[in-house]
Amino acid sequence: MWRKASAAALLALAVGYFYHGGPDLPEQILQYIGLPNFQSSPQSQNSLEQVIAASWETLITLPTRQWSKVAVGVNACVDVVVSGVGLLQAMAVDPGVGLDHEVLHSKEELKEAFVHYMERGAAAERFFSDSEAFQRIARAAAEYPGAKLYVGGNAALISQKLATYPDIMVLLCGPVGPKLHEMLDEQIVVPPDSLQETDEYHLILEYKAGEQWGSTQAPQANRFIFSHDMSNGEMRSLETFVANLDEFEPDLVVLSGLHMMEGQGRELWEDRLKEAVLAISEIRQDIPIHLELASMTDKEYMSSIMQEVMPIVSSIGLNEQELLFLSQAGDGPHADLAAWKGVPDVGRVSDILLWILERHGRSEPSSEADLTRIHFHTLAYHILATVDGYWGNQAAAVMAGARVASSQACGLQFVDAGKVELKAPLEFHSSHGEPREELTLNPAQPVTTWRRGNVTFHLTVVLVCKEPLRTVGLGDAISAEGLVYSELKSQQTFYEFA
Repeated sequence: MWRKASAAALLALAVGYFYHGGPDLPEQILQYIGLPNFQSSPQSQNSLEQVIAASWETLITLPTRQWSKVAVGVNACVDVVVSGVGLLQAMAVDPGVGLDHEVLHSKEELKEAFVHYMERGAAAERFFSDSEAFQRIARAAAEYPGAKLYVGGNAALISQKLATYPDIMVLLCGPVGPKLHEMLDEQIVVPPDSLQETDEYHLILEYKAGEQWGSTQAPQANRFIFSHDMSNGEMRSLETFVANLDEFEPDLVVLSGLHMMEGQGRELWEDRLKEAVLAISEIRQDIPIHLELASMTDKEYMSSIMQEVMPIVSSIGLNEQELLFLSQAGDGPHADLAAWKGVPDVGRVSDILLWILERHGRSEPSSEADLTRIHFHTLAYHILATVDGYWGNQAAAVMAGARVASSQACGLQFVDAGKVELKAPLEFHSSHGEPREELTLNPAQPVTTWRRGNVTFHLTVVLVCKEPLRTVGLGDAISAEGLVYSELKSQQTFYEFA
């Protein structure tokens, strides 16, 4: 009894100190009483965010051995970013019921798919099959007030982020037209055989948190992307990319764009995926390769990627939608979930990440697979899951990814604690089932680590921008930053695809 009474007295003393004495609550008391109890207080929210942001600046350090040359391919384009609701209204499209479509054939199907994802606050990307209809929509988007042009495509965006590090030389292969070439960082090397006469345009319909259209209200800010892009859709630059690697001699390869083939139909992607696997296999085995996944809807296609591509890459990056869809396509853990509700449960995410590394990775020394690292990101938190013995500096890497998500969403070069908010739970479990650990995140040391078998998990929270200026490319920036801060512990056979 006296212990409980003492604990209660200390809790009361700490709370009184916190509310009346200022936000700088001593770290020892925070750890003792359990920080999650303070999440309901706006004052404590501000304090936690300041502590986390300051901790990132102290704890994030570059690895001893850093990449000097990174080759990135193969999807690149120009993004036309507009207000989704505003553009659809300008096109005289009425709001209605949301309905997902694997491929878009008309502006009516565009509206249905947009509403479907807007009401979920989820990102998605689709192929628009009708070239003429797409050109009409593209013209309307370009003429819409406030429309902006940006560098687009996972490979180009990852290249842009890597190019902010002056010691890294970056090679970009993809369909680079004159407008895109003009917008790329001058540090990025584009081989002559990647240049083309015209640009590929992707339309990005953004919406804000709380934005309403008809009966649909967005729970969080996000975007819906669509295009009629045959160059990227068929990954036409892949062989050119591989052919340029011998001369460039990279120490890391980052690949992206597999998701673009989905809209071309099974007959094309089935053959092209086999050719892609052969091309990837031609890359020197001592060069690590990273794969960044993106939004897909075809379970057979995702299953083929799992079976044929994942075992020959060393690292993958993906978000919560892609993670759940991957599990659904492979009958993995929690495949019966139709969609995540709110912040994805850490225990369920951990279960799926472990399943991927055990099923398609090198979680056992006897495995012939090369996959040893997964960088998972969702709005509220990030996890890096790695097979023991292969990767170093992962605590710094996961924090670096979260830091860039917090700053870039707000359009800043740093994290402004007044413009962000903590949405992740500070208490969670290592698994959804038993046995499982009860885990806590300490804001003064904002990485929680746990192990399951031969796999180590590093989790950090994201300080979510309250009024995001741009959501496009956050996943690419997160993965790029995570790679910059990652280090191979030993020279193994690796591949990583973005």
